[in-house]
Amino acid sequence: MSKPLVVALPGNEALADAVAHRLAAPLGTLEMRSFPDGETYLRFEEETGGMDVILVCSMDRPDPKFLPLVFAAHTARDLGASRVVLIAPYLCYMRQDKRFHAGEAVTSVSFARLASAAFDGLVTVDPHLHRYRELSEIYSVPAVVVHSAAPIAGWIARNEQKPLLIGPDIESEQWVSEVAGLVDAPYRVLRKERFGDRKVKIAMPDLREFREHTPVLIDDIVSSGRTMIEAAQKLQAQGLRAPTCIAVHALLTAEAYRSLKDVAAKIVSTNTVLHESNGIEISDHLAVAAADLLAGRAKIGFRPAASN
Repeated sequence: MSKPLVVALPGNEALADAVAHRLAAPLGTLEMRSFPDGETYLRFEEETGGMDVILVCSMDRPDPKFLPLVFAAHTARDLGASRVVLIAPYLCYMRQDKRFHAGEAVTSVSFARLASAAFDGLVTVDPHLHRYRELSEIYSVPAVVVHSAAPIAGWIARNEQKPLLIGPDIESEQWVSEVAGLVDAPYRVLRKERFGDRKVKIAMPDLREFREHTPVLIDDIVSSGRTMIEAAQKLQAQGLRAPTCIAVHALLTAEAYRSLKDVAAKIVSTNTVLHESNGIEISDHLAVAAADLLAGRAKIGFRPAASN
């Protein structure tokens, strides 16, 4: 089987280069610019005829990215690509998985339909699955999920002494429990009540027995940072050390990042989303998953670990 052509959308060049290197595959170049009226010009500089094409584009801040991404997928196919696969380390529009109020868009379903129509397969990292059990419930193309637990556990083992792993809410237990098992460390899961997008209330148990441990807060998506900030403050109020905060997907604004740094000893994230906190490499896992998908040997779907 010939090697796929790996092509980065703007801002994803480092990740695409790492994926291509891991696959010993050619790295393509996509010329892309905007006309004065805001429309997109796009051109592949390499031949795509008869090749599998892997487009690499993390889908944080997705709205301005998605239309050029679809244009790239359609163009590759028009130029004769055999298959077009998307590596989207962060997969957007997963939160709105229910119509909470009359007239709301269930954007997770809408986005999945659009992406399924544009691509022959998808590789992502730990999507925010809540009411869905598997991506196949809304995606009609093969979707392979890369798990971040092993890379995170490896980083903790190399960098932290006597860690206490903490999940800030019940949804984080699937990551925290798995990582804790890999590093043979104790873990606890907090309880969170959310009041809108930026206000949360954390229920903190008595953790004073762990004062000699290093608290390590782990969550999948960190955007406003309010959950981790409140958890960090409550840990320190009990006499524990300032925590290490780990995000699978760092969607932090500059302001949120500054606020979190005020209460955290360290902040580190996987490189699913380009951010200055990136310190946990995930590209090798993405490359292997994409190769397995194209070879038809990938395990499709995702079933989160059971929680208590």
